[in-house]
Formats: sequence, structure tokens, C-alpha cells
Amino acid sequence: MKKKGLLSKLWLKHTNKRGYKEYKWQLVNYKDVAFKRFITGNRRLSNFPQIKEHAIANGTLNLNHSGNAGDIIYALPTIREIHELTGVPVNLYFTLNRPMIFADGVTHSHALGGVMLNQKMVDMLVPLIKSQPYINESAASTDELIDIDLDYFRSGFVPQDKGNIAHWCGYITGVNPVLWKKWLTVEPDPTYKDDIIIARSERYRNPMVSYSFLNNYSNVTFIGIESEYNDIRKAIPKIKWVEVDDFLQMAQIIAGCKLFIGNQSFPFSIAEGLKVSRILEVCFDVINVVPEGEGGHDFFFQDHFETLVEKLAGQ
Repeated sequence: MKKKGLLSKLWLKHTNKRGYKEYKWQLVNYKDVAFKRFITGNRRLSNFPQIKEHAIANGTLNLNHSGNAGDIIYALPTIREIHELTGVPVNLYFTLNRPMIFADGVTHSHALGGVMLNQKMVDMLVPLIKSQPYINESAASTDELIDIDLDYFRSGFVPQDKGNIAHWCGYITGVNPVLWKKWLTVEPDPTYKDDIIIARSERYRNPMVSYSFLNNYSNVTFIGIESEYNDIRKAIPKIKWVEVDDFLQMAQIIAGCKLFIGNQSFPFSIAEGLKVSRILEVCFDVINVVPEGEGGHDFFFQDHFETLVEKLAGQ
């Protein structure tokens, strides 16, 4: 990484806010471990023959991802494919505290305080990630030498406001993920076998739909943070709320439910990985989540939403 002079930094700050935030992040993180990753950039493993050769020579592969949490779940089918094709243990490490930068180039208020991953989020993720048979080890990164930097999809080559998030890591590795098969395996929680589980974040909403018709259904349960729960209670006053200790527990609840409904937020990535009966509320502005395989449904309009719920959950 080449450090910029004062005038160059000021010019970048005033002409490219997103680029400036990225530069500041790099200044902090491309030291020690990150610097070692940078100087090995000329041997970036960007296609499968390179990946396989390196895997055979070293007997393992270390991968890195800095979030968001949903992006990590959607990276897993590519990681699984890498493991199955190489036959070596795969370790997935997480870079903490990279700034959250949205499409408009500025940071916004966020549950994690403006970063994509913090230690608490990693602690929530690791039990689920490590429980998958194709993951050998998973933790926040310390001094590991990274073989495949999955953050490369953020380099600007991959459009992130369209298509399917689950393809991003395939594009930068040349490994095609199998998305119609489940890529998450957990023990279902039978407590929720009769429940409709709902997750709806404040972002990625479709303004044309209302959830109030779900008052006509029994056993409707919300899974998410408290502010989101308080918001959905305005439409569904009787809805229950379940708090989870970690995302393995969340996955077990979703795996055991009758029907899952969510927008383009983290819990839907789990439902997609599990291939449970699921309905996606599609956001008009950013369509980058695509249900694939058994149990997947999505909608734009209210009447389609209500028809799908009646078909999949009954009255």
C-alpha cells in the first residue's frame, strides 16, 4: 500500500468520500498481518487451478472475510465447493471493524456502530460457521497468513446492487457455488414446528406491502433485534419475540419452523442456506438476493404475499 501525501489525502477526501474511507481503513489495517497479505498480492489465488495447487502444496487453506454477516453466509457455498474440490481443511477468519460503506459512499447508523463486523458479531457467528462440516476453524483473524482474501469482491469489479450475493465469491475465485442445494446443516428446533418466523430489518423494505394480515395467523414469531421487533408490533401487535444467544440457535429455530418470512437481511441468508420453506420480501432499490432451490419464494406485491402465505402456512 502506498501512503498518500497531505494534498492527495485532502483531494481524495473532498472528491471521493467512499475512496477516502477505504483509504483510512487500509492505513489502519494494512499493518502487520494485513501488510503480509498485501505483499503476497502478486500470487493472489484467483482461479481454481491456482487454488488447488496451493492447497495440495500446503495441506490447508486460510480464507478471510470482513462481513457483513449475511455476505459471509452467502460466501459459504463457494467455500464448501473449494473444500470439496481440494479435499483440504478450510479455515475461515474474519477481519474486524471495517467501515460500513453503502451505495451512496457514506456511512450510516448501523447496529454495529458503522462497521461490518465486530467481536460480538463474530462471537455470534462462529458457533454456526464451525458447526459446518466443510469448515475446519473459524475465528477473528490475528496473525494468520491468508491464502484467499474473499474481500476482493469489494474491489469494484463486482456490482453489488444487482444479481445474487451468493455468486460474489464465486466470481473472484472461479469456483461456481451450487446454490440450489442446502449449504447449512443444523439440528432443527422442534419447538417452532407450528410457527411462522419473521425477520424484517429497517433497510431493504418494500414500501408497497403490509404485514398486518398476519394477525389472522396464530403462532407468529419475530426473530431479530429489539428495535425491529418494536416496529413490526405496530402491524402485528400479538407477535412474539425470541432472542437468541448466537446464530447457531437462530439457524436451529429457522430450520424447525413451519414457514420463514424475511427481507434481504441476515436471517434470510440463513433460511436460504437451510432451504426451508421461505418467502422473500424483495426490495425495489437493491435486488441482490435470489431464492434458489426447494422452498424458495419471493414477491413484490401485497396480493402475491398474502397468497403465498396462505398456500404455505394455511390459516
